[in-house]
Amino acid sequence: MPRTALHAQLNRVQTFLAVVDFGSFTKAAAFLGISKAMASQHVRALEQALGVTLLVRTTRAIAVSEIGQAFYTDFKGIVGDVEGAFDSVMRRHNGVAGTLRLSTTAEYGERFILPLLPAFTARYPALSINYQVDSSLSDLIAERLDLVVRLGTLVDSNLRSRKLADYDIVLVAAPALLARQPVEQPADLARLPWIANSNLRSPTDWTLHDAQAKAVSISGSAAFHANAAHAIRAMALAGLGVAVLPAWLIEADLACGALRRLLPGYSLPAQPVSVVYPNASHMPYKTRVFIDFLCECLDNQAGELRLSA
Repeated sequence: MPRTALHAQLNRVQTFLAVVDFGSFTKAAAFLGISKAMASQHVRALEQALGVTLLVRTTRAIAVSEIGQAFYTDFKGIVGDVEGAFDSVMRRHNGVAGTLRLSTTAEYGERFILPLLPAFTARYPALSINYQVDSSLSDLIAERLDLVVRLGTLVDSNLRSRKLADYDIVLVAAPALLARQPVEQPADLARLPWIANSNLRSPTDWTLHDAQAKAVSISGSAAFHANAAHAIRAMALAGLGVAVLPAWLIEADLACGALRRLLPGYSLPAQPVSVVYPNASHMPYKTRVFIDFLCECLDNQAGELRLSA
């Protein structure tokens, strides 16, 4: 195949892979810097060259055909290997370059990740950062993110992860609520309204441990729900209910008495901070160095994530 024809086919394959990743011709075209019409033309030309249907188009959505899925799987690995080879050459001759796309939750990112970026970009000045807030794990592939930082236990997935640190979580409530309904023992928690984190499978079921490591199971009734820690904190400060929140997020509230820690003789299990990234045969060097950088820095900051003795 002539070089120009091979180049054209590779462009069409790249477009097809992007359309599948994004689930949209429009988003794929925007990512590749081409028009939607050109993206559609690329895929049709690829289908004509292969003599098969790769994508099934409807007025509302697109679906990958069976042979299209097989083609995607085969070429995703091939393109990954090609990108890995380019990355290796660029690293040897130019150092770390390109754009690193990452996402964290808003609260954790603002407190622990964003302050680290100046030191990281000073170490790797040719690398640009594209930072997003609260992208879901499903967006890791669809939005072409390199990595996502997540708090708490991860659900099973086909993604890879690495633990960065641990952090403490605490049971808290506003003084006004506790004045009406005091909490003196774990069983008292069942009588109070809870502010549930809707990201969790069982947000009001927990296991406490006393000083002798004896376990006590508690279960509350969710009166309110929120999917972000800052919203749960605001609702707790308003006296709406009991909340489980990261210790580092509410340390000032505890210090000034705006929130009170419930049952200080008991503790909740420490939660992991993990970095999640695509399960590809090749990890880009820019991703590897950033993960190593996070491990180095967050290990030094571990005291901020844990309760003081």
